[in-house]
This record gives sequence, structure tokens and C-alpha cells, in this order.
Amino acid sequence: MSKNIRKLPVLLVLIALFAVACSPTLAALPGEASEVINTVFEDNKLNEQAAAQSVQQSQPVTEPIEPGLLAAYEQTLVNIYEQVNPSVVNIRVIGQELPFAAQHPDLFPNEPQSPDTPNFQPPVNQSFGSGFVWDAQGNIITNNHVVAGAEEIEVTFSDETVATAELIGADPDSDLAVIRVDLPPEELQPVVMGDSDSLRVGQLAIAIGNPFGLDGTMTVGIISALGRSLPASDGFSAGPVYSIPNVIQTDAPINPGNSGGVLLDDRGKVIGVTAAIESPVRANAGIGFVIPASIVNRVVPELIENGSFEHPYLGISGISLFPDLAEAMDLANDQRGAMVAAVTPNGPADKAGIQGSDRQVMIDGSDVNAGGDVITLIDGQPVNGMDDLIAYLSSNSVVGQKVILTLLRDGQEVEVSVTLEARPKEISQVVAPPLATDDRAWLGIMGIPLTAEIAKEMELNEDQTGVLVLEVQDASPAEEAGILGGDQTVTINGEALLIGGDVIVRADGNDVGTVQELAAYLQEVGIGEEVSLAVIRDGNLLTIDVTLGEQP
Repeated sequence: MSKNIRKLPVLLVLIALFAVACSPTLAALPGEASEVINTVFEDNKLNEQAAAQSVQQSQPVTEPIEPGLLAAYEQTLVNIYEQVNPSVVNIRVIGQELPFAAQHPDLFPNEPQSPDTPNFQPPVNQSFGSGFVWDAQGNIITNNHVVAGAEEIEVTFSDETVATAELIGADPDSDLAVIRVDLPPEELQPVVMGDSDSLRVGQLAIAIGNPFGLDGTMTVGIISALGRSLPASDGFSAGPVYSIPNVIQTDAPINPGNSGGVLLDDRGKVIGVTAAIESPVRANAGIGFVIPASIVNRVVPELIENGSFEHPYLGISGISLFPDLAEAMDLANDQRGAMVAAVTPNGPADKAGIQGSDRQVMIDGSDVNAGGDVITLIDGQPVNGMDDLIAYLSSNSVVGQKVILTLLRDGQEVEVSVTLEARPKEISQVVAPPLATDDRAWLGIMGIPLTAEIAKEMELNEDQTGVLVLEVQDASPAEEAGILGGDQTVTINGEALLIGGDVIVRADGNDVGTVQELAAYLQEVGIGEEVSLAVIRDGNLLTIDVTLGEQP
């Protein structure tokens, strides 16, 4: 009996533990059992507190995000959109023949309508782009490649007002154009231009335009890079291929249809005009190019006033000096500058005595022009390469101005004064290296359609057709195959023109009477494939086989 009594406290403890698991109170337990249970709970509580404290100490301390910061950012974007979107317009271009950019949408963010586009209505040829209101007089800014070749231009505003526009002026060399609508000033909301010269990489960038015809679309990114160069116009313009300097690069999504739209800063001011993209898929790949506001502010007033813009012209082609080329010219391998590869006959540089390349050297398996003057300073400003030279001429000089070039000639420093002239106007369509964004094959020539006047100067039949080769690019498939460019300058209809080069009349037996025909055929040929070109040289018909390469 006594053994059972001694076991009673243990039994009570077990009962108490069971009661704790089932009930929130310990009031019914005997005193000794209650003390034991209370001790167990106090120990557990201390262990839990210690464990919780240990977990807190092992986690990093972070400051809470203030909800006001995100709200302020969102409201800034909303305010900018509401402020600027009424100034951005949708442009529809109608023509018998589509502009080059509309025929080749992989090169420019300009959306042409095709049989694969919903609601396609042949035979009307049309393309779409963007633009923005410049002033209360109805002037609207867009890209030249959006409206080039247009017969009709229709503008749609954000409130769905539709107006017909006329072309006022265009400048292919900056890819800008001005069109005008006849609307009351109170219905027009001009943009506010910003300062593109003070931009820094990493700043907020906001694009508004009409990608894929979706009007009033805003996208957001940053300034990805500054000081890029972009080939002007469509790459098929007559004469040399000029570059647009100081181009802005952004990752704000830009797609076909954004051409001519705006890129804005965080105050809603226009810092540039969206112009082109680099993409293997003809859609946003995070690399968009924007013509800076500094160029827009300089060119547009002249387009409104005179219909055109005169760019200061030096009359050279060249390359940036690099270590291997510097060593080949017996210069220090860290020497920088712009080496003059060729001088345009009777151009400003030619008149000033600037000397172009006099030989070629082999670098990395390719022939490279060498031996020309190396421009190191212009008006005392450093020239580290061709981009610096082009940017200075664009931003700091005008036609008729004298500039002082500091040159390295045969290792000796020379100063030359050059009076800048107006850049020659376009003559006709030419074949030139396109702004490649895909894997199309490359020939590497510039040329123009053979006209009766040119044929007569070259002592050919005046009814002869074909593509006259003006210039052959260095290290191109055309150069490797032995195709020849022009070697003499004549004046035809008041324009200086380089003639005497090969005239391409057939490609693989197919007649090519125009540049477009030659370009269209070449675009169907793959990289590494051979093309048989029939050319007229010095009055004789030759066959030249060319293995097409990859666009560099």
C-alpha cells in the first residue's frame, strides 16, 4: 500500500502534463505538481526567447522602404506622360513606292504594313512612324527615313484629331525632317527641349512613341552610353556614307514605329529623337539609338527656314589610328588621331594640301590604308579618332569657317588652315554598306545608276543601263575580287561626280539596271556564296566572280 502512495506524485505529474496539453490553466493541480510544471514551462519559455533572439541576431538588419519613394517615382512618370503625350503624334505615310526604310524595316524602327499585318489593304503602300510638335505654327519633327518618298502624310494626335501634313524640309545626313499641319495654335502643344550635352550614363530615359502602331506608348530605361556614331540616312545615299555624331544609346524599349518619337529626361524635356535600333530580331534588344537634342536644335530651325541644312564639309575619309597601324607608320603605338585615308578631289582638304594614304599595309590578314596625314588637333582640341573630328565639325563649325588642323606628316607636326565648305548634295541612289542588323551578305561598294549623261562622259552608249561603282570599300569582297571604283571627277548637272569605275550590268545572269535591283538580288544571296558579276570596264565586258562576305 505504501508503494502505491509513493508513486502518486509521479502519477499526478503525468496527469498534470496531459492536462496542460488539453487546457490553458494549471489552477486544478496540486501544489507540488504545479511547481514542477511551472518550472518546466519557465525553462521552455527562456529557451524559446533565447532561440528567437539568436535568429534575430543572425539576420541582416535592413531599413524599411519608405512607401513615399516609389509613389513619388510613379507619380513623376504619370506627370511626364500626361504632359508630353499630347505633343507626340502618329505619322502615316502613303506613297506609290515605299520609302527605303519601309522596305527594309530591319534597319530602322519604322513599321511598314505588309500582307502579314492585320487589316492589310493593298495596293496602298503605307508605313508608320512617330513625330512631335515643335511649335504653335504646326511644325512637327520626325526622322527623314519615316517620310522619305512620301506622297501623302497623315498625322494623328493623342486626342484622335487627324490632319494632313506637308513636307517642309529634310536632312538625310542628320536623319531629321520637318512636316507641317494646318491646325489652330490652341490645338497644338509643343514640347520643351532639353540639354543633351550634359547627359550622363545612368540617367533616367523615357521614350514615347508608337511602336507597332500602338499610339501613345511610354517605356522607361536609362542612358546606356554617349558619343556613339550612327550612319546617316538609310545607307543607300549617294556619295560617301556620313555619320551622325554624339548619338545617345538607351535601353528604354524602342521598337518599329518609334522612329521620330521622343526621348525625355526626368523633367519631361526632349533630349533626343528615337531613330534606330540594333537587333537581330527586328524588335527591342535593349540597344536603341537617339539623335541628340543638340543636333535637333541646330538643324530644325534651318529646315523650317530654308528646307535644308548645310553641313560643314572637310572632304576626307579616314580611320581612327590604332596601335598596329601607328607602328606600321613608324609612330608610337600609343599615338592617337584620325588618319586621312583619302582626300576628295577639289574639296576643302585637297585645296589646303592635306595628304591621303599613299600605300597599304597588311594588318591581321587585311590590307589597310596607311601613310596619310594624321589629324591630332582641330582648333586646339584633341582628336583621338574620327568620331572626335566628326563631332567637332558638327557641333562647333559652320560652312565658310576656317579651322586649324594639327597634323603628323612623316612623323613631323604640321599646322594647316582649311576653309570648310558645304557638304555636297546627294546625286542619286547608291549601293552602300547598310546599317546591318541581320546576317545579310556584303559586297562592299558604293554606286549609282548609270544615266545617259554619265554614259556619255564615259564614252558608252547613252541607253546603256547598270550600276556605276563609285567607290570600293577597303578589305571588302568587291576589293578582293578586283572590282574598280571611279578614278576621275566630272561635273554633271552642277554636281561633282566620280566616274570611270566598273559598271555592273548583270548578277548571275540577271539584269541589274538600278541600284534597287542589285541590292534586292544581293540580299537573297548568303554569306560565303559566290556571285558572278558582268561588268563594263573601259568599254569591254568582263565577268568577275565575287564571294560575298559578312557585314563588318
